[in-house]
Amino acid sequence: MRLFKALATVSLLTSLSRIGGFIRDIIMAAVLGAGPVADAFFIALKMPNMFRRITAEGALTVAFVPTYTEKQEREGQDSASDYAGTVAGVLSAVLIPFSILIIWLMPYVMGLLAPGFEIGETRYTYGVEFSRITFFYLTLMSLAALMGGVMNAHNRFVPFAAAPVLFNVCLIGGLLISGYFDTVGHALSWAVLFSGVLQFIFLWVCMKAYKIRFNFKKPIFNSDIKKLFKLMGPGVVGAGVAQINLFVDVILASLLPAGAISALYYADRLNQLPLGIVGVAIGTALLPMMARAVSANDTQRASQLFFKSLFFGLLLALPAAVALGCISNTLIGGLFERGEFTADNTALTANVLKAYAIGLPAFILTKVYATFYFSRQDTITPVKISAVTTILNTLMSLAAINYLGIIGIALATSVAMWIQIFIYVFITRHEIILQPTETKKILATVLCAGLMGACLLLGNYMIVMPILVKMFVLVAIGIASYTFFVFITGVFSIKEIKNYLKK
Repeated sequence: MRLFKALATVSLLTSLSRIGGFIRDIIMAAVLGAGPVADAFFIALKMPNMFRRITAEGALTVAFVPTYTEKQEREGQDSASDYAGTVAGVLSAVLIPFSILIIWLMPYVMGLLAPGFEIGETRYTYGVEFSRITFFYLTLMSLAALMGGVMNAHNRFVPFAAAPVLFNVCLIGGLLISGYFDTVGHALSWAVLFSGVLQFIFLWVCMKAYKIRFNFKKPIFNSDIKKLFKLMGPGVVGAGVAQINLFVDVILASLLPAGAISALYYADRLNQLPLGIVGVAIGTALLPMMARAVSANDTQRASQLFFKSLFFGLLLALPAAVALGCISNTLIGGLFERGEFTADNTALTANVLKAYAIGLPAFILTKVYATFYFSRQDTITPVKISAVTTILNTLMSLAAINYLGIIGIALATSVAMWIQIFIYVFITRHEIILQPTETKKILATVLCAGLMGACLLLGNYMIVMPILVKMFVLVAIGIASYTFFVFITGVFSIKEIKNYLKK
């Protein structure tokens, strides 16, 4: 499966998952709202996911996939399968005791990660309860990420991209039966854990169906595992730095009045739609292909993959960022403003979304540049860059919160991400040189996104309809106008689309 076809496949499945996520969030906003119980649940949801992105997607996958494909190429499939089984055994031996320890120490962990939650108040009490239920999700999803990495290395991208649909189904189910639990937060917390079990089973069954051998082996710290851990070390630090970047937002938001964390969550959900569709697709499809090209010393192929991914990312990220910024109030109001989610919640969340949208293209470009290094088994350079930008993000957030509150926190994160991109561009200026045709396409894409933004602003001002209808009309205008400008300026042609789909 060639790059664009792989990207399109993963993007489509991720889109379906995100649509399911929006249905979930619409119901959640109406039932849960943006109060103290919601803040407690969102902390409980972020906690295992933060560690998962450190141990799984952030470090394990980027270190494991290149070494697994290297074993496939040089030692054969049996050796690669044994290696994957040993990694699974070691991962289980580390994460299960770690999860038990964190669950036991959760009151202290909550005080560290949400210092604004005071002992005895609703947010703290429920935050501890919910987090103790959800935290084992870390172990299940880290093992799921390992299985996904193995399947991606075999060019089987569909199962891992489709698995998050089960998460959405479980949470929607939890909302529907929440009346049988003490609070909606309790129902959702158990739904999170159950979804982890289902995703693990689903991926295990898919591997068996594809006849990809994957068996848990006795945890042995042999030379291969030591090499993996050596590669993971910087990745763990780097991913940890990236997650600290996001958790700084949450820690500072916990110091603000109730509802601030919920505003961050709902704004981030919309921001994550393009980030998930494009960023996940690039990370999932590009890494094994680039690692294989590097392993085969095919520098021309590796360069082609990089430029195609860069263009693909900007082609979708730029219009998404412009749209989120131009019609944020309509989007948030149309999706969430009902039931427990008030007009004040809409106004605050929309402003946070505008701040996050500024950094959206940078988030996606970071995926491409980081993969450039990960495919070469260089996990140290991205760590150094992330460390610098995290320090800057923390300092800017501390300064901005006094003047802009929750909006300043999101804005600082976006600015930090752009600084990270400028650093990447500077240090790769001799290795990655854009051709004139590539530069022209990127500038034309920026122009198309700007013209689309003008259409959206005009439509948002002139159209008078019920907000949900207006939202769908504006989304249609955005898609239609951007598509028109892309073809009229020559950024993309029908012939190119056909050629890419064939590749």
